[in-house]
Amino acid sequence: MVRTLVLGASGRLGGMLRVFWGVRPAVLWQSRRAGMPGALCFDPLDRGALLRAARGAETILCLAGVTPARAAQGANLAENSELALAALRAGAETGARVLLASSAAVYGRGNGGGPVLDEDAPPAPQSAYGRAKAEMEGRARDFAARRGVPLCLLRIGNVVGADAILGGWRPGFVLDRLADGTTPRRSYIGPATFAGVMAGLCGLDAERRSRPDLPQVLNIAAPGAPEMGALLAAAGLPFAWRPAPAEVIPRVELATERLERLVPLAPDVGYPATLVREWRDWRRAAP
Repeated sequence: MVRTLVLGASGRLGGMLRVFWGVRPAVLWQSRRAGMPGALCFDPLDRGALLRAARGAETILCLAGVTPARAAQGANLAENSELALAALRAGAETGARVLLASSAAVYGRGNGGGPVLDEDAPPAPQSAYGRAKAEMEGRARDFAARRGVPLCLLRIGNVVGADAILGGWRPGFVLDRLADGTTPRRSYIGPATFAGVMAGLCGLDAERRSRPDLPQVLNIAAPGAPEMGALLAAAGLPFAWRPAPAEVIPRVELATERLERLVPLAPDVGYPATLVREWRDWRRAAP
């Protein structure tokens, strides 16, 4: 029996789940890319194809979306809302609950030097990507309320390997240095921990096999907010410095208490050494 339909299996986050989840009969993968082993190939905006794939699923996990990198190549960020609504329509017709990948970018400048950002903090996006995800959240909430679809918006922090630091490192990499000599701090989560969290939220946890009740908004990150420079140092990757421009956000740290009540996290999952170890494990295992 298919318990979870994952939309966006060919993306970076979907690929991480495929590596760490392995073969699971309870999971059905969707990709727009033909030839992916074990995945159905169709456009999630094809209503009929999506509805057929979602029949019998308890959970639709929508990781499909337009990233800033794809937007820079000409993709339309507004498609994030269309993909979310497509998943919600399928949920309304099949009875599945829907988990939508949003982003910490909806918080905008975030806490800077203030308290950690809990899920009740109002969105204040600064980037086009953050605004697109905030619009997606609003439209998804409205649809879910009208149609009675169980919805959880996943505000995902930086997933190591899909981020701009370890994932974007190249020879000659330059990192912003703030006026106090530190580098910007961000909430991160390693690929293996991300996969474990998603399995728990989808009710695929090997130990519990239960589907937890989810809030409508949930931060996805490891506790803490390490410096970007500390991640590069832990990975042994050289970089140069430049004075941080005024628009650089010094710190964006997500509250994780709500997440940890649902999926227990090991104490060290937010440490740079652990994040780098998970990144290396994923790189070795990725096809």
